Amino acid sequence: MVSRERSSQGSPKLGVPKGYLAIKVGHESEEKQRFVVPVLYFNHPLFMQLLKEAEEEYGFDQKGTITIPCHVDQFRYVQALIDQEISFHSPHLHVPCFRV
Repeated sequence: MVSRERSSQGSPKLGVPKGYLAIKVGHESEEKQRFVVPVLYFNHPLFMQLLKEAEEEYGFDQKGTITIPCHVDQFRYVQALIDQEISFHSPHLHVPCFRV
């Protein structure tokens, strides 16, 4: 299972493991929440679309943490889809060994 961490907007960068990146997620009308996502998300088409929306909203000049302008619940749904796809294609799945 992919590790996730979130905290309030004002929290300092806490324990971001190697291979992960902290981002903020939240629509303009809600408080932003912090998520720690695997770097491999950045190659996924669904996440790329979120990044494109961030670029359209904030431009390339975001200072500090990348902010995704998406409702937190919608982001969690996209995250679940990505996690499900990653775990389906992961070579680390528990697959019974074939005996010759």
